[in-house]
Amino acid sequence: MTETIAITPRSTSLAVGSYTELTELRAADPGAIARAFATRTRRELVRGDGRLMIVAADHPARGALSASGDPFAMNSRKDLLDRLVTALHRPGVDGVLGTADIIEDLLLLGALEDKVVFSSLNRGGLAGADFEIDDRMTAYTPRATAAAGLNGAKMLNRFDLTDHGTLSMMTASAAAIDELAGLGLIAMLEPFMSHRPDGPGTRVVNDLSPDAVIKSIHIAQGLGSTSAYTWLKLPVVEEMERVMDATTLPTLLLGGDPQTAPEETYARWAKALALPGVRGLIVGRTLLYPPDGDIAGAVDTAVSLVR
Repeated sequence: MTETIAITPRSTSLAVGSYTELTELRAADPGAIARAFATRTRRELVRGDGRLMIVAADHPARGALSASGDPFAMNSRKDLLDRLVTALHRPGVDGVLGTADIIEDLLLLGALEDKVVFSSLNRGGLAGADFEIDDRMTAYTPRATAAAGLNGAKMLNRFDLTDHGTLSMMTASAAAIDELAGLGLIAMLEPFMSHRPDGPGTRVVNDLSPDAVIKSIHIAQGLGSTSAYTWLKLPVVEEMERVMDATTLPTLLLGGDPQTAPEETYARWAKALALPGVRGLIVGRTLLYPPDGDIAGAVDTAVSLVR
């Protein structure tokens, strides 16, 4: 890890050139963040071929720091930012999804010029917690998302039929969807049917069978009083043709933290990306922490599949 950022930040008078400068700016002039948002070149969500390649980086705020078999992969914020800046500067990458701390670091580094930016809302479902399913809104709010000039907000929607926290999450998500729609912003929903196979207090597992994913889609897309601004973020599973038949909403595919070889993962993505309704990829750990360490190569491969 070097202190000086390797890639020159894009044009903004507030962009800093090192992590020391970044921390100093945060301490001495916190108002710089609002000024940088006000002067950032913001791009529309859909343009050109209508396809999207988004890098996801909201895992740390939920205490999910593992990637590629390393439980502490995301411990270093500077290392994660290095990886994100590298990814965001690759041709064909449209933008990023993250919590305020990460988005604002990238903003001050000059990495968000002319980029699509999604905020992350509900990070209260800490990984491994007894209350994990009660995934409350603890990060961005819809109003803060709008004030920062972002394109929309993402919600994680895990439906556990045996956990009362599910209803709290659904109620909060429905309210956020309505508020985002009122502000003209996209609500990106990431649904799963989830359970604890080893009983209360044990690890939450998402059911990735096609029928479970289909059921989660139907529950999620019914949240809120309008679906006009709702998009989906779905896992790539078996029988994706049948899965995508469950919705008319625009959909991005998520990468997760796959256990298969990269070549197999990319082949599954390519097949799913050809389906009607699929608009692109929103991927984090798979591209930021590839097994061979070649972030640029992994990102370029994903971009080639999207476009």
